[in-house]
Amino acid sequence: MALRKILVEGDPALNKRARPVSRFNDKLRVLVDDMLETMYDGDGVGLAAPQVGVLRRIFVMDLDDGEGPRVFINPRILETDGDQEGPEGCLSLPGLFGIVKRPMTVRVQAFDTEGQSFELEAEGLAARCICHENDHLDGILFRRHSQIPLCALDELPGMEEPAEEEADTEGVTL
Repeated sequence: MALRKILVEGDPALNKRARPVSRFNDKLRVLVDDMLETMYDGDGVGLAAPQVGVLRRIFVMDLDDGEGPRVFINPRILETDGDQEGPEGCLSLPGLFGIVKRPMTVRVQAFDTEGQSFELEAEGLAARCICHENDHLDGILFRRHSQIPLCALDELPGMEEPAEEEADTEGVTL
């Protein structure tokens, strides 16, 4: 495994639509392992392949919820329900946060690294992360969805210093 450079806003690759994965091989598995290592090193909970300069429809996430890391290859959001509004950040926009409205629940179909199809229904933070990372695959940064100008986390409206037990979910960097 190796750390990859995370592209930051301004890099044209972040504005391009990623292409589907067609080969499920060792090269793909190495990329996924590298993406996970890079995500953990950046203290993120999600990372899309375009963020490391690979224009393929892949993202990874690990919400530290006991489920372990999840890999989504060629994902398709099949259904959404409800709304949630909350803070978002991004490894490609370091130190910047916004308030973004996302679905409360999503149902997604994707493939794993072996090429096996699966469906997953996610809610709350998992749904937010799936939507955020899936946007990266279409060349969309969360700035486009933010209801306020991006700012530092402590400058977000209503974001006082969270109590220590709340600190896990406030201002998550996706």
